[in-house]
Amino acid sequence: MRTPGSQSSLHRANLERVVRAVRMAGSLTQAEIARSTGLSAATVSNIVRELKDGGTVEVTPTSAGGRRARSVSLSGDAGIVIGVDFGHTHLRVAVGNLAHQVLAEEAEPLDVDASSAEGFGRAEAMVERLIVTTGISRQKVVGVGLGVPAPIDVESGTLGSTSILPGWTGINPGDELSRRLGVPVYVDNDANLGALGELVWGSGRGVGDLAYIKVASGVGAGLVIDGRVYRGPGGTAGEIGHITLDESGPVCRCGNRGCLETFTAARYVLPLLRPGHGADLTMERVVQLAREGDPGCRRVVADVGRHVGSGVANLCNLLNPSRVVLGGDLAEAGELVLAPIRESVSRYAIPSAARQLTVLPGALGGRAEVLGALALVLSEMGDSTLLEGALTAGAPAFT
Repeated sequence: MRTPGSQSSLHRANLERVVRAVRMAGSLTQAEIARSTGLSAATVSNIVRELKDGGTVEVTPTSAGGRRARSVSLSGDAGIVIGVDFGHTHLRVAVGNLAHQVLAEEAEPLDVDASSAEGFGRAEAMVERLIVTTGISRQKVVGVGLGVPAPIDVESGTLGSTSILPGWTGINPGDELSRRLGVPVYVDNDANLGALGELVWGSGRGVGDLAYIKVASGVGAGLVIDGRVYRGPGGTAGEIGHITLDESGPVCRCGNRGCLETFTAARYVLPLLRPGHGADLTMERVVQLAREGDPGCRRVVADVGRHVGSGVANLCNLLNPSRVVLGGDLAEAGELVLAPIRESVSRYAIPSAARQLTVLPGALGGRAEVLGALALVLSEMGDSTLLEGALTAGAPAFT
């Protein structure tokens, strides 16, 4: 029996610190583990040996700074995580392991607004299909990350805005998918998951403070503060789409006038161009035409960038992030949209905050949210199951 403050409790806590550090990073050298956990090099070496003997981690030779080193990652057999991303027009599912390797991924069109039952049915079928395709055992699945294009109420787990997904009114998406798949499900909105995805795999790697801006059918931001997603007490932090730009502007779905979203989201922007570009115009097509030199599309993309930049300037003044990552189809416009964003930030943000800010396109494209769903499981799951092998492998009792 372990008692608080005993050597066995301290040893267990140190094991958990090392496993969590490796789980969140994907792989680390032993020196990096020591720096991130505050443990001594000797303690880390002993713990890594113990975890390796128990089958929890794998150790491979590598180099760091021109010197030989050992890279530590969780064993590919330690567990499987699944990411499910509901967009307004698509469903994407990915299967990965705890070593941050994506084993399979699939996407298909879906009108998620129409029916929650159809959406969950399609997601369940896709998950089952990918499990069969990869040949993994269902018993290896430790959790599922689920992304939805709407705020999640932290207390109830239900959607925080029925005006965004009216067909999902009263639904607790985490409970519903957990009931279908029989494993724990962790839920967050798409902007937060995009931030997590870029933080772990993309343009936010190595940065502790960033904002991920997604411009699609709506506008949202995922906020990372000190390396963790900030959601706020009600789960609605980052709703920059409802910053007021013009009190006499168009009526927003939130009930206010002139929100940032009414000047930037696809549902408001596309009608400006459809008379001359066809009724089936999409933001992806607008960006493509802008890159090809279409003057109308280039003007609209630039205007959207300036408006988004106003919202980013507000974030700079309040939170002073070091990096902003632009996601969604708009990010493919490159400097056509990034330059106007930087222009607005320079004009409206506090000069010191503007100077410290880097604005980049997302590196993951449409995969950011589903990879963020994998990262959500990695960040929220416990370490007890992972440590069972190490604690029963006859390793040294204390470190």
